[in-house]
Amino acid sequence: MAREDEIEASEKTKESASDTIAEETDTFSVPDEKNSTEKKETEANAEIGDNKEKEEKPKKGSIIRELIIYAVVIVLCVTAVPRYVMQRTKVDGVSMRNTLQDYDNLLVEKVSYYFKDPARFDIITLYPYGRGKGKDYYIKRIIGLPGENVRIDGNVIYIDGKPLEEHYGRQKIEDGGSASEGDGVTLGDDEYFVMGDNRNESIDSRFEVGPVKRENIDGHAFFRICSHKIKKNGDEGKVDFSTIGLIK
Repeated sequence: MAREDEIEASEKTKESASDTIAEETDTFSVPDEKNSTEKKETEANAEIGDNKEKEEKPKKGSIIRELIIYAVVIVLCVTAVPRYVMQRTKVDGVSMRNTLQDYDNLLVEKVSYYFKDPARFDIITLYPYGRGKGKDYYIKRIIGLPGENVRIDGNVIYIDGKPLEEHYGRQKIEDGGSASEGDGVTLGDDEYFVMGDNRNESIDSRFEVGPVKRENIDGHAFFRICSHKIKKNGDEGKVDFSTIGLIK
């Protein structure tokens, strides 16, 4: 009996040890692969997010710089280009008929006169009473150059005593103005004598405008974009592109 009790006791001890091992085994913590992977992905996403933020900041700065550049270009096109390079202008009046008609749309370039002086017979735009003095803005043809003497006798224009060969006048000159008085008009070193091609319906150097100083010449009208049909009442009519081209 004692022997059997020992065996039973021994077996119970084994069972107890086995239970202890089982319990210890149950309490052992095995790493969760799923949670570990999710954690790594979260960290990776956070790192990517940080990188995106870092990338977005330069992009935003680049966009702002581009917008500033575009704004500067637009301002230059609106202000500097018409003032110093080229502009569109519309004829208002009949003083340049038959070369130009009322409502003609023209291009006026201003670059060439930075490098050379205006030439005889150029059609120019000008401020008749000076820049900044009123809103008057005329378009005329250059007849006399700096230093020359201009005299009109009847229908003939004399430059330094010699008849000027030209065919721009629409009709015979009825009034030579100051150029027909005495010895005519002698121009200064920076003055030009201008006239309208419609000689009898033009306010120009013969009258109150007088000689035009170089600084008051704004540009050279060289190209006609289009004309407009003129209605019977004199108003602006339909656009006519048949007249497009260089102006002579």
